[in-house]
Amino acid sequence: MLMDNGNHRCQGEQISAYLDGELDASADALFEQHLLECRVCKAELNAQRLFMRELDATLTLAPDLAVPSNFAQIVAARAESDMSGVREGSEHKRAFRFCLILALASFVLLGAAASKAVFFSGRTVANQIFGVFELLWTTLYDAAVGLTVISRVISGGLIPESPFAGLAALLLALGVVLLSLLISSYHRHHEMRLSE
Repeated sequence: MLMDNGNHRCQGEQISAYLDGELDASADALFEQHLLECRVCKAELNAQRLFMRELDATLTLAPDLAVPSNFAQIVAARAESDMSGVREGSEHKRAFRFCLILALASFVLLGAAASKAVFFSGRTVANQIFGVFELLWTTLYDAAVGLTVISRVISGGLIPESPFAGLAALLLALGVVLLSLLISSYHRHHEMRLSE
């Protein structure tokens, strides 16, 4: 139990430990010093002391209850008679059915919760896959537009305002592709000769 005392917090467990004599000498002295400064703890200590006195007075004044000599046997007999219905077969069947219904209900509820989680995860994965495909499509489209613009600029510089400018750009692109294929083929053959 924490009590707020202005600018610091006090521990109520220390009050109980102080009353029970469980604090060592240094902790006891520190707590007594704290009591001089803290009205909240001092009031709590006095309230607990008063409660302890009243409890002691009540317990010492309480009359002794007469317990029959066979008290333990009476309690055991009553407990045994109260548990007799549990041992019958119908009670076992009823308990088994009840447990089976609870198990089925828990599986249904867990399945419903899991299906929502799986559906949400599947939707998230699908969104990520579609995002990757959208990125690839955008990249390819932008590359094609860029190559078209570059080929028009190059073909316009080589053959100004010619009706065959598009054809020249296509031939130039085809030449670049064929050249890159020839270079890669050369490197593959060269590496094969070196590895032999």
